[in-house]
Amino acid sequence: MPTIAFEASTLGPAMSVDADGPLVDICDNACAPVDFSCRSATCATCQVKILAGAEYLEPPGSDEKDMLSLLGAPKSDRLACQAVVRRGPGLIKLRWVGDNA
Repeated sequence: MPTIAFEASTLGPAMSVDADGPLVDICDNACAPVDFSCRSATCATCQVKILAGAEYLEPPGSDEKDMLSLLGAPKSDRLACQAVVRRGPGLIKLRWVGDNA
């Protein structure tokens, strides 16, 4: 399974975990430094910038694309509540956007 490396944020220190599946669940289980609330692409509190390894995430669905478009987000941004980490080896580096918004 991929390693997900979270940059430090106001919510906590940098950390890495090995996991796959819904990114929001990985964040929740690991107490990762990423904020989230709705789990349905409606609030965007979980917006993250993918610094490396975007290819290890499933492509965004229409709800996520719509919200990111409304935000004017760059293509490197994803919503943790919608992003799904693929199985297999790899490294994903990300940063919670809330610290930089």
